[in-house]
Amino acid sequence: MSGLKLKLQEKIQVEKPRTEKLLKEYANVKVDEVNIGQIIGGMRDIKSLVTDVSYLDPFEGIRFRGLTIPEVFEKLPKDAGNEMPSVEGFFYFLLTGDIPTTKEVDEVKEEFNSRSKVPDFVFNILKSMPADSHPMTMFSAAILSMNKDSLFVKKYHEGVKKAVYWEYYYEDAMNLLAKLPEIAAFIYRLKYRNGDIIPPDPKLDFGANFAHMMGISKPYDEVARMYFILHSDHESGNVSAHTGHLVASALSDIFYAISAMLNGLAGPLHGLANEEVLRWLHGVMEKMGGKVPTEEEMKNFVYETLKTGVIPGYGHAVLRKTDPRYMAQREFCLKHLPNDTLFKYVDLLFKVVPPILLEQGKAKNPWPNVDAQSGVIQWYYGVKEYEFYTVLFGIGRALGVCSNIIWARALGYPIERPKSLTTAMLEEVAFGKK
Repeated sequence: MSGLKLKLQEKIQVEKPRTEKLLKEYANVKVDEVNIGQIIGGMRDIKSLVTDVSYLDPFEGIRFRGLTIPEVFEKLPKDAGNEMPSVEGFFYFLLTGDIPTTKEVDEVKEEFNSRSKVPDFVFNILKSMPADSHPMTMFSAAILSMNKDSLFVKKYHEGVKKAVYWEYYYEDAMNLLAKLPEIAAFIYRLKYRNGDIIPPDPKLDFGANFAHMMGISKPYDEVARMYFILHSDHESGNVSAHTGHLVASALSDIFYAISAMLNGLAGPLHGLANEEVLRWLHGVMEKMGGKVPTEEEMKNFVYETLKTGVIPGYGHAVLRKTDPRYMAQREFCLKHLPNDTLFKYVDLLFKVVPPILLEQGKAKNPWPNVDAQSGVIQWYYGVKEYEFYTVLFGIGRALGVCSNIIWARALGYPIERPKSLTTAMLEEVAFGKK
């Protein structure tokens, strides 16, 4: 058994009694109240899911295993010469809650490398799809096609005990995650680089290997590490995370679950925000003739825009400060692309938009979220195909969702089955019985 899996087993033995005690002795304790607006309004803010992997703090942003984003980047080990922690070390941290040693990170790298070979049939499926297929459709289909190799499915039909389901979800998750960089890069090169495929380099870590297969030189490896970490998880209630958890709760294997997760992420109300912000930014540049405006000119533009619309990328349903994911990427831009024209627009907006939104009472949270920044970096390094951005999001999000699914099986969470009401029933509650 690998070091990571052994550590996870030890953690599960500690955590499982906590869940069992809550269920056995405190199952009837009320946690929340639900109103009609929440029921009709997409169940927003109803406390009804459990995850220890991440929590969205209104004032600190997303916390991974209790740590803020700056703390994660500070505490996780980095390879010599690298700015960002490795994805492998971060995944160890997501699964266990422990900061890994350099040796433990290296073990995960070796394990991913040993599982990274993508079956030829996956590439054949991708090559057989219509040339105008959306990259998210291709990514989802590639992952779904590997369901035939699910170890969990094999063991389930052999009658394995429920207590060890998590072990086979773990194996499937490791097998899947190890293959995601090559599958995603293959889709990119197939669609946008005339099928000029770059083979993987087993000596490189997850982020660096992805950058290599994309054909983009340093420091894009740092961008990849940062991007995958920042997009890995966002509590359990967002569409992609919840879809993955929901599908897996039926004991659908990890390939079904992550494919479904991607299908949710592909929706324009979820995973396309960074694309929409970047399109908007290019529109702003066009209106201003491509020159960098003064701060006063940008203020005037924002005032005019707010008369009939919104500033994309600003505001957040939960956060009450600038999204730390935005700040992490902003710091990267200030270091690596401070003179880029597009970033200068983003920088100006960061300075002028929040005070104007506060002044006009346009948003509870007038500060930028992650999407206000992320597309600019991809564009700068040559990834100018908007529709591919959600694939990058999906690679990162799979890290958190796989972690959550493994833990859900380890703690024996049941199939999700909320109760529905008819409109007439809600009217009876609202108006009183007649």
